[in-house]
Amino acid sequence: MTVLVVDLANVVGARPDGWWRDRAGAATRLLGRLAALPAEVPGPDGGVLELGAPVAVVEGAARDVPAPDGVRLVRAPGSGDDALVAAVVELTAAGEQVLVVTADRGLRTRLPDGVRCAGPGWLRERLDA
Repeated sequence: MTVLVVDLANVVGARPDGWWRDRAGAATRLLGRLAALPAEVPGPDGGVLELGAPVAVVEGAARDVPAPDGVRLVRAPGSGDDALVAAVVELTAAGEQVLVVTADRGLRTRLPDGVRCAGPGWLRERLDA
């Protein structure tokens, strides 16, 4: 089983659909779609990926959005990147397999060795399927 850790601001910002007019609303909509992800999806490597409950890092104007059932929110008090790295370190230390969804190259370099990453396009394809 793989825990999907989502850089929510990065994924929201990857699609120019007017999210900047209502950041919290855009985050809430994306979280609802994350909660509805099936337990098995095509992975970024083409294989089948069995998912556990996703973890979404929220920050800034989206920090106080409600958490939908089935999604764990990490509410970043400051830097969302710092909160995401801390969550991934905690999960990997507990022996969890993690897939981080972000396009942020700087953030990717801060993750523990062996943590897999996928871009927002991969996740958007899964959500749109």
